[in-house]
Amino acid sequence: MNAETGLLARLRASVGARPGEGAVLVWATAYYFLVLCAYYVIRPIRDDMGAASGAENLAWLFTGTMVGMLLVHPLYTSLVSTLRRRQFIGWTYRFFILNLVVFYLIFRAVDASQAVWVGRVFFIWTSIFNLFVVSVFWSLLTDVFRPGQGKRLFGVVAVGGTVGAMLGASITTGLVGVMGPLNLMLVSALILELAVRASHVLDKAEAALRLSDDGSDPAAADGAASDATAGASAAASSDAVIGGGMLDGIKHILSSPYLLGIASLILFYTISSTFLYFQQVDVVARTFGEDRAARTQVFGAMDIAVNALTLLAQLFVTGRFIKWLGVGAALAFLPLVTLIGFGVMGFAPTLAVLIVFQVARRAGNFAIQRPAREALFTVLGRSDKYKAKNFSDTFVYRLGDQVGAWSYTWMGVFGLGLSGLAFSMVPLSLAWVALAAWLGRQYLAREKQRTA
Repeated sequence: MNAETGLLARLRASVGARPGEGAVLVWATAYYFLVLCAYYVIRPIRDDMGAASGAENLAWLFTGTMVGMLLVHPLYTSLVSTLRRRQFIGWTYRFFILNLVVFYLIFRAVDASQAVWVGRVFFIWTSIFNLFVVSVFWSLLTDVFRPGQGKRLFGVVAVGGTVGAMLGASITTGLVGVMGPLNLMLVSALILELAVRASHVLDKAEAALRLSDDGSDPAAADGAASDATAGASAAASSDAVIGGGMLDGIKHILSSPYLLGIASLILFYTISSTFLYFQQVDVVARTFGEDRAARTQVFGAMDIAVNALTLLAQLFVTGRFIKWLGVGAALAFLPLVTLIGFGVMGFAPTLAVLIVFQVARRAGNFAIQRPAREALFTVLGRSDKYKAKNFSDTFVYRLGDQVGAWSYTWMGVFGLGLSGLAFSMVPLSLAWVALAAWLGRQYLAREKQRTA
C-alpha cells in the first residue's frame, strides 16, 4: 500500500498536481477526451460532405458558419442567464445530441440530390458544434479551477483532448466501412452523453479543489478560512444562477480592454492559421502536383509529428513552462514561432520549411498557447467565463477564418507570391507578440487584485 501511495505521489508530482487534485484532474481530462472524441468521430463525415458540396462552395459554407455562430450565441447565453451551471451545460450538450439524432433520421429519409443540401447544413452545424462544445468545456474548467491550479494543470488536461481526437478519428477510419457514416453519428451522440456525465462530476468537484493543498496559489481565496467554509462557498458558487442578459458577452468584450485583448489574440491566431493553411495548399500542390498518395503521406507524417510533440509537451512541459515563465511568456511563444516561421518562409517558401513551421506551430498551439489562453479567464467573473468567452471562442474565431481567407485571396489577386504573402504576416505577428506581453501583465495585475 505504501509503495502504491508512493507511486501515485510520484505520478502526481510528475504532472504538477498536488494532494487532493488527482481525482478532479482525471475527471477533467476524461471530460475533454470525450468531447473531442465525439467531434472527431463526425469530423471526417463533415469533411466528406463539404467536398461533395463542391470546393467552390466552401467559402460560403464558412460564411454560413460565422452567421450561425452569431445566431446561436444569444440562445446559449440566455440559458447561462437563467439556469444553474450543471443545468445549462447539460442542456447545451443534449441540444447537440438531439441535433445528431435528427440529422441521422433526415439523412435516412432524403434522396441523393436532397442529401447534398442537407450535407451543407450538416457541415455548417458541425463547425458550430465543434467550437461550442469545446468552449463550454473550457468555461467550466476556468470556473472550477483557481488561477494557480489552471497554470499548473491545464496542460495535463489538454492531453485528454489530444488522445480523444486521435481515438475519434481512428474510430471513424476503422468502423466507417462496417457501420457506415450515418451510424457513426449515433456513436458520436453516445460519446457526447458520456461527456455530459463527466461534466456533472466535475461540476461537483469545485469544493474538493478548494480544499486541496494549494497554499502557494496567489489567487486562493481566504487562505485562512476553514475547510468547511471553503467547501460551502464552492457549492454555493456552482449552484448560483449567473443571471444577466443574453448580450452580456458581446457588451463586456466591447467595454473591457482585457476581454477585447483576448478576442484579438484569437483573431490574430485564426488569421495567421488560415494564411499558413492556404500556403500549405500552394506549396504541396507545387511540390507533388496530382500525386495524391504523396500528399497524403506528407499530411499523415505531419499529424504524427504534431501529436507526438503535443503529448510530450502537455505532459511534461506546459505546466512548468507557464508556472516558471508566466502566462505572458506562454502566450508570446506561438506568435514568436509564427514570426520566425513566416520570416523564413518569406525567404525560402519550400516544403521542408513549411513542414517544420507547421508542425512547430500546431504543437505549440495545442501544448502552450491554448492552456495559457484559457488561464486568462480564471481571473474573471463567472459571467465572462461563460458569455464573453463563448463569443470569442465561436464568432470571433470564425471571423478570423473569414478575414484570413479573403485577405489571402485578394492579396494573391493583386500579384503577391508565396514570399510576399508570408512576409505580409510578419507585422501581424509582431503585433501579436506585443499583445501577448500586455495580456500577461494584465493577467498578473488581476491575479494580485484577487489576492488583495
